[in-house]
Amino acid sequence: MMSTTVNGITFPRGFKAAGLACGIKKDSRPDLALVYSEVPAAAAAVFTTNRVQAAPVTVSREHIKSGSAQAILLNSGNANACTGVKGLADAKTTAGAVASLLNCRPEAVLLASTGVIGVPLPLQAILDSLSALTTRLSTEGGAEAAQAIMTTDTFPKEAAVTVELGGREVRIGGMAKGSGMIHPQMATLLGVITTDAPLGHEVLNAVLHQVIDQTFNRITVDGDTSTNDTVFLLANGCAGGEKINGGKELEKFSAALYQVASRLAHMIVKDGEGATKFLTIQVVGARTEKEAETAARAVANSNLVKTAFFGEDANWGRILAAVGYSGIDFTPEKTEILLAGLPVFAGTGLPFSEETAKALLQQKEVTVKINLHQGEAEATIWTCDLSYDYVKINGSYRS
Repeated sequence: MMSTTVNGITFPRGFKAAGLACGIKKDSRPDLALVYSEVPAAAAAVFTTNRVQAAPVTVSREHIKSGSAQAILLNSGNANACTGVKGLADAKTTAGAVASLLNCRPEAVLLASTGVIGVPLPLQAILDSLSALTTRLSTEGGAEAAQAIMTTDTFPKEAAVTVELGGREVRIGGMAKGSGMIHPQMATLLGVITTDAPLGHEVLNAVLHQVIDQTFNRITVDGDTSTNDTVFLLANGCAGGEKINGGKELEKFSAALYQVASRLAHMIVKDGEGATKFLTIQVVGARTEKEAETAARAVANSNLVKTAFFGEDANWGRILAAVGYSGIDFTPEKTEILLAGLPVFAGTGLPFSEETAKALLQQKEVTVKINLHQGEAEATIWTCDLSYDYVKINGSYRS
């Protein structure tokens, strides 16, 4: 399996993309992106579980029911969320305008937005830029599309791999954005994954949900689930070959898809607003995977734990306390905790060198291992520390 990061979404055959600045953002940064498949593609998606859902989520939920799509329009700087009837109408208008320019059905256009909530979408600015955007579509446009969906992100997030299926090279590529408001119970803020593999909608949908549960659903930055979270997966079959419906070929495809999704998910955590450390919270020895995930998620979302890691303080008591309030049934006296491989708790606090612990916690990537000694199940959640800059960034987000 070969990996690359350049032009992720246009790495698979038959896909083009573009990005430009249409004026949504105040500083003239790119804010409008388009992903296009030269042929109709099987489509699947996972959306936010937040009860408050943005207009593009509502429209895309309806459009994805057909099981196919040909284009995805994405904008940053404006979420088009909590904008009422007009916001919904504006979303439908943009889908129709893209469809007219690309000569496809409006239902074949999917939408995604990210940015400030509650502000009307600058519809005319978007409509005035669509002709130029479609003209810019190219196989080299993946990188500028990834730039155009960024908000507080400090770098674009792209990934791609190749895998051999049925004697043919199949490509999978993706892009994502996300830095804050990350605690998805579905996916992440915005993500688009493309592949030239020959898969139908039902198989594609099943594989996407399985992979999302193990990647984007296992990250958290700040415990907030967005109103706009969306991940799309398009498969246009341009690699050729017979349709993949199951067996070892589907397992290989799923493993390759996991590689792309996990790399994107990890990039989001590493780019967490103000983050200085990438934290892996691993719970082992649990009775069930669900209990392991629940405990790991409680630790990962603890502001006290996250600030301790920012301060490089081996405060294992905060970790044990988080497991304690997670709601799982466990025995503290049987539990072990290791910080970056250093044993700090085994039923009671263990003696350790504070200087050694400090040095270990100065690393950019730190693993917390919690052994419950109750069974064989385990789960991992990825998160980041919480720094002064997180407050600075989010305290002035709208301005």
